[in-house]
Amino acid sequence: MGSIMSGAEAASLVRSLPGVDAVGLEARAASLGTRSVKKDSKARAIDLAISMIDLTTLEGADTPGKVRTLCAKAVRPDPGAPPVAAVCVYPSMVATAAEALRGTGVKVASVATGFPAGQVPLEVRLNDTEAAVKAGADEIDMVVNRGAFLSGDLERVFHEIKAVKAAAAEARLKVILETGELVTYDNVRRASFLAMHAGADFIKTSTGKVGVNATLPVTLLMMQAVRDFRAATGTQVGVKPAGGIRNTKDAIKYLVCVNEVLGDDWLSDHWFRFGASSLLNDLLMQRQKLTTGRYSGPDYVTVD
Repeated sequence: MGSIMSGAEAASLVRSLPGVDAVGLEARAASLGTRSVKKDSKARAIDLAISMIDLTTLEGADTPGKVRTLCAKAVRPDPGAPPVAAVCVYPSMVATAAEALRGTGVKVASVATGFPAGQVPLEVRLNDTEAAVKAGADEIDMVVNRGAFLSGDLERVFHEIKAVKAAAAEARLKVILETGELVTYDNVRRASFLAMHAGADFIKTSTGKVGVNATLPVTLLMMQAVRDFRAATGTQVGVKPAGGIRNTKDAIKYLVCVNEVLGDDWLSDHWFRFGASSLLNDLLMQRQKLTTGRYSGPDYVTVD
């Protein structure tokens, strides 16, 4: 829902935020990243991580057949494994995904608003969003206008997010900050609060299409932001690290952070997601190792 605040008020508030203690943030992230997880806890963590994945295909060569195959994997990743949270596709593939996932409980997410650059007119971004929702998207992953943000036009960014939120209607809105392009921790904190005050249901690190995607310190900073935002407004917002999280060890580090910083309230797919395409395969292989005591061959998991 966001807070009841004008664009000018939101811009003024985020400009007044204190600077981030970069050394302290990185030390905290490093400390959390070294926590060990026992075997029983690891098995639960793997299944939890699987249930939090937005299984994603965002390629120019995507076809309806590829999307249907991905949806089948999303619903039944492995015997005994939980389904993933959502399948994330381009708007042109939403109808295919929605048909394949109908009745399964797995959500359809769609990148919209001129993903990944977002460098299209607002009217086009809103039409993109409305079309995706009409085709069956349960969730919209939008990209913020980094050019406007970096040039200091925070009110424009705020109003654009609000407009996309309205166009998304009942669909949940994940706002992609593209943290690798925001460069500084201070900018990430400001963008996080700006997006939440504008109505974001989730804040997401990255598109996965730039050189620097999700990192543990940046995600920790965003977790602290959603925690502080709920304390101030009563509104809970989700977090989605995306891009570059490829193995079970890294996924568990992020879950440890959620547990330590946010607690049980965020330890579900409703409030925490992994944006990933290759992570699921590693989680399934590690799951099989815990179950049987050995790794399966390379053909055990499907190639997306």
